[in-house]
Amino acid sequence: MRIGDGSSAPADDVPAEEAPAEEAPAEEAPAEEAPAEEAPAEEAPAEEAPAEQPAAEEAPAEQSAAEPEKAPAPAEQAPAEPAKAPAAAPAAEAPAADASAAGYVTPLVRKLANEQGVDLSTVTGSGVGGRIRKEDVLAAAKSSGSAAEAPAAKASTKLPVSDLRGTTVKMTRLRKVVAERAVASLQQTAQLTSVVEVDVTKLATLRDKVKGEFLEKTGNKLSFLPFFTLAAAEALKAYPIINSTVDGDSIVYPASENISIAVDTERGLLTPVVRDAGELDLAGFAAQIADLAQRTRDNQLKPDELSGGTFTVTNTGSRGALFDTPVVFLPQSAILGTGIVTKRPGVVKVDGQEAIAIRSYVYLALSYDHRTIDGADASRFLVAIKNRLEEAEFTADLGI
Repeated sequence: MRIGDGSSAPADDVPAEEAPAEEAPAEEAPAEEAPAEEAPAEEAPAEEAPAEQPAAEEAPAEQSAAEPEKAPAPAEQAPAEPAKAPAAAPAAEAPAADASAAGYVTPLVRKLANEQGVDLSTVTGSGVGGRIRKEDVLAAAKSSGSAAEAPAAKASTKLPVSDLRGTTVKMTRLRKVVAERAVASLQQTAQLTSVVEVDVTKLATLRDKVKGEFLEKTGNKLSFLPFFTLAAAEALKAYPIINSTVDGDSIVYPASENISIAVDTERGLLTPVVRDAGELDLAGFAAQIADLAQRTRDNQLKPDELSGGTFTVTNTGSRGALFDTPVVFLPQSAILGTGIVTKRPGVVKVDGQEAIAIRSYVYLALSYDHRTIDGADASRFLVAIKNRLEEAEFTADLGI
């Protein structure tokens, strides 16, 4: 109990003598209030004080003189204890830094996040210690991209619903005629279809090169159809069986090539005739096709302009079809369907070596009456057109 009595007496004396020395820390109290609140951290040394008391027991008589000398020691240690507090503060904040963005982010990852539009604060790192890696950023970008695409699907345009849905209407006169002729033709002939694929890359290049001048000089656009029709007219001259008609037990070979052009109208399908097609150049075909098509849609054709055809060309590609199997209408024996011109990879020869290149292709489908036209006849006719179009030597046939 002497320890308690001896220590209390000097403790009362020291503050009285050292009052001026303690006033300086008192003035700085606002700055040290935070360490003062962390009493548990500073009280630990105070609790260790009894461990140093044996020295006081050995010299109780000298405590009155020794304590005044030791009193400044706590005053000197007081700043030391608060000095440790700032060091402890960052340590306490370290977990928060790791949780926010997994600590350090490499410049490469940060750049990638900026390019992908990824907010790093929303990314959970999979690296050591939660560090964000490149894979984490890419995964977040992919996830957000998928989420952003979802609304786009909802914005797709739907086709309008026709007013004819749920109704019953009588056939127009034109529709009845077409229906009767189609059925009769199929019942009275043996129809089948042959198809060839044509590389029209050179032709497409030529067309792009001259279509501006062609329009300026003729007033008509230069589509692929005049090229197809011109090539067909030339092949009809070489293989007249395709241009023939059946009359009882006889085959009739016309002296000219009168090509019917299928025209889609609101009233139905009509086929005005380009007469003496074998004598026309590209300018002639473009002019006649444009004129007949317009007057057909305007219902301004004369009756004889719809009759006398010996062969038909139908441009199903104008509505996006690759090809079809068109029906031959009597008394004709064949009809040529031209599909849409599309670009896709194809095998070509470059310096004797095979290579892959982007090419323009079209399908030509020939339906014919097998009563008089054999498959070999159809193939020869189609290949003749194919070769003519792939050579693309039409400069002399432009007519401008």
